[in-house]
Amino acid sequence: QVQLVESGGGLVQPGGSLRLSCAASISGFSISTMAWYRQAPEKERELVALITVGGRTNYADSVKGRFTISRDNAKKTVYLQMNSLKPEDTAVYLCNVREAAGIPRDYWGQGTQVTVSS
Repeated sequence: QVQLVESGGGLVQPGGSLRLSCAASISGFSISTMAWYRQAPEKERELVALITVGGRTNYADSVKGRFTISRDNAKKTVYLQMNSLKPEDTAVYLCNVREAAGIPRDYWGQGTQVTVSS
């Protein structure tokens, strides 16, 4: 059983900040990477930020210097701190959790809407 519960999305003005969280309720496997993706209307889903179990991170060029991904392994929770938000950040943000296994499976949250508009 896997359930990813996302929260923190909403409407914010350009230049504002939001903090997304994703809590993973899991059984039967361990987590390797955790990540945030986003998908805007008429655009392909893109990787925003990824963090390994050891804390190494990777960011899309468009968010470097503005977004920070972090995780709490004990709580099985991943966060995305988003600062200096721009209208082009508007999208549905999706939490992704990857199973630590020889043939890993990905699990996805339902998504949380982030809208950056004045």
